Amino acid sequence: MQHKHSAVLLAFTGFIALAVAMGIGRFAFTPLLPMMQDDAGLELAQGGWLASANYLGYLVGALAAGMLSYSPSSMLRGGLLLVVITTALMGLTDSWPGWLAWRFVAGVASACVLVGTAALCLSRLAALGQSKRAGLVFAGVGSGIAVAGLLCMGLGLASIPSSQAWLLLAVLGLMGMLAARPLWQTPTTQPGPAAAGSHGSASGSTYWKLVLCYGLFGFGYILPATFLPAQARMLIDDPAVFGLAWPALGLAAAVSTALASTLLANWRRRTLWAVCQLVMAVGVLLPVVWPGMTAIIIAALCVGGTFMVVTMLGMQEAQACGGSHPRKLIAALTAAFAAGQLIGPVFFSLGHAWFNTDLDFALVLATIGLIISSTWLLIPDGAQA
Repeated sequence: MQHKHSAVLLAFTGFIALAVAMGIGRFAFTPLLPMMQDDAGLELAQGGWLASANYLGYLVGALAAGMLSYSPSSMLRGGLLLVVITTALMGLTDSWPGWLAWRFVAGVASACVLVGTAALCLSRLAALGQSKRAGLVFAGVGSGIAVAGLLCMGLGLASIPSSQAWLLLAVLGLMGMLAARPLWQTPTTQPGPAAAGSHGSASGSTYWKLVLCYGLFGFGYILPATFLPAQARMLIDDPAVFGLAWPALGLAAAVSTALASTLLANWRRRTLWAVCQLVMAVGVLLPVVWPGMTAIIIAALCVGGTFMVVTMLGMQEAQACGGSHPRKLIAALTAAFAAGQLIGPVFFSLGHAWFNTDLDFALVLATIGLIISSTWLLIPDGAQA
């Protein structure tokens, strides 16, 4: 009973930490983009560059988390503090270069929080024999997205300026940071031999296979994750309607990780990972072949219902295959994801500026990447494609 209580508290604090870091630090910009277009004159291409700055920061943060000697607790604590500060600065600054800087730092901080939370929670839950509660930890991302999205939708309906919305999100983030304090104050529990993972250290080919598949996942999912609300806004000029696209994605993400933890009783991690990416591919491609608000809502459910499951499965696979230093593999996967999601908006922005390609072209390529990654995951390690 004591182990169960400790696992619930651990999972809940991890849930809060990821809700703040990802729901606010990483993805609050998405529902705020239409508001900033209206009251700050932000252009869609500029929004793509702001998103890319955040993704570049996420890449830098993931690489730093794998190379620096800071403890997961220090990365978690410092990352959450930076998320709160940079979110507030987004509301206090009215220049595009300033926004670029704050979104970059927020990306660095978010990566540190994800790597720190995954390293702390997954190992501790394994040591307690409660690995199934990882679903609750990663449900924090979707819940944070949903709360931030609904809050921004309400503020937009009330004609609250985007600058004030950023400040309110900073206050919400500060409250979350205080609630997550037990996560870095609890002494680290080292997993025993049975809990450390059944695969041991990954071979070189397996290591790079996981890294590259996770990078293709990042490229495949980031375009709809960034531009779904803006796509909806182009179709319906009613924030009460187009504002639902992002909360719908977040709610689907929150529910999906809990369901995935149940499916893992009968599914291999990589098989479930591949299937989730194929469902995501349907969501990415759907608005291209079937333009309309209905397709965008379905796409939000497909992408939102799978991207956090893949994140959770990737982190668990890294924990299982990472041997005595799983944080390095967790950081490598996070860096590959960051690189993939950085390429996505840059590809769209440059293609649109130089060759006048539209978002649909980028979405088709993202779909192909997801299919390639899924196929590779289903090929046994050491087998020839």
